[in-house]
Amino acid sequence: MKTTVLVVGGGATGVGVARDLAMRGVDVTLVERGGLSSGTSGRSHGLLHSGARYAEADALGAQECLRESDILRDIAGEAIRDTGGLFVSLEDDDSEYFEEKLAACHEHDIPAEEISVEEARGMVSDLAADVARVMHVPDGVIYPSRLVAANAASAEEHGATMFTHAPLENLHVENGSVVAADVGGSVGDTVEAEYVVNATGAWAGECAALAGVDVAMRPNRGVMVAVDYDELGPVLNRCRDPEDGDIVIPHERQVVLGTTSVDVDDPDEYDEEQWEVEKMFEECGRMLPPVADLDVSRTYWGVRPLYGPDEDTRAGSRGISRGFFLLDHADDGVENFASIVGGKLTTYRMMAEATADHVCDELGVDATSTTAEAMLPGADDSATLNRLVEKYDAQSPADEDVVASAD
Repeated sequence: MKTTVLVVGGGATGVGVARDLAMRGVDVTLVERGGLSSGTSGRSHGLLHSGARYAEADALGAQECLRESDILRDIAGEAIRDTGGLFVSLEDDDSEYFEEKLAACHEHDIPAEEISVEEARGMVSDLAADVARVMHVPDGVIYPSRLVAANAASAEEHGATMFTHAPLENLHVENGSVVAADVGGSVGDTVEAEYVVNATGAWAGECAALAGVDVAMRPNRGVMVAVDYDELGPVLNRCRDPEDGDIVIPHERQVVLGTTSVDVDDPDEYDEEQWEVEKMFEECGRMLPPVADLDVSRTYWGVRPLYGPDEDTRAGSRGISRGFFLLDHADDGVENFASIVGGKLTTYRMMAEATADHVCDELGVDATSTTAEAMLPGADDSATLNRLVEKYDAQSPADEDVVASAD
């Protein structure tokens, strides 16, 4: 089997890379070891970031989130939900942090404004009694199953070949280039490609190692707990330094409580601790008390694809950048191989565009990205998106309640 570009990894970024390249006329094949979105993308809390969460600590990341969330509102249709968001400061939270975040949002042109507690209670009647201050921001919700499936459909419409349940087994490197990839499962063949993109997220280190390259990933797990509660409109964020249990994401009939931050050695093998679940009820219940007494509808863990080559392993992973990194492995002696690591679900399209720009430069392809303007196929109809989710086996725990309830 031959292709111009082989993309390894079928999460949002990998499928986004395949779409972007295909729309530029590049012959591209994508392989994913499970169904699409079966890794980090489909096991996230699904926040459509306005940039407010990072405003005071990561100016570039905040600006990227703001820009990309606006683009997704234009192109993603029913793959997102434009809910708005609240940053909630309780009486024992640091008031200076609230001021710092609000000022940083204004500095980066994030539409944030302080609203009265009374106005906030008009939006969320069950807010905690000890809410002191509230900030309104343009957050939203991403349904990753639908988003990834729609990107895959667009990629195929433009000529890409997508393989699910096709694990990469080996990369063959000769004379400083990847000459072939052994792919199992539904492919069961050797794929020859002119360029290979490693978009495997938290598994990027394992993928790169097959080519003899070191990518210093710092995988980090977090729990999400879904409960039945249909009375929340906006996203709720605790207005404090990022901590366990500081976000509540509204779905249609449920909310998702998140999340923890625990380093793991292996993104496939890690403990799922009950204390993490209990912490979600305790901490998220501080903002929205009724959820503290509800039964668990589903619990799932995701692994963040953090990249930290220079990080002190004794330090907490919450301090590692959530920005993305495009690694050209020509610097490591492999000319036609690159890894895209880090980043956030909200910025997947930007990550894919940067990767496709690099690949096109390497291949001598003179074409620019059009993914920011082109509507995703089926985006205006949830039933169509759900059929695409089924087609690509993209159903994931992050939004299974939404996709299932719409069938």
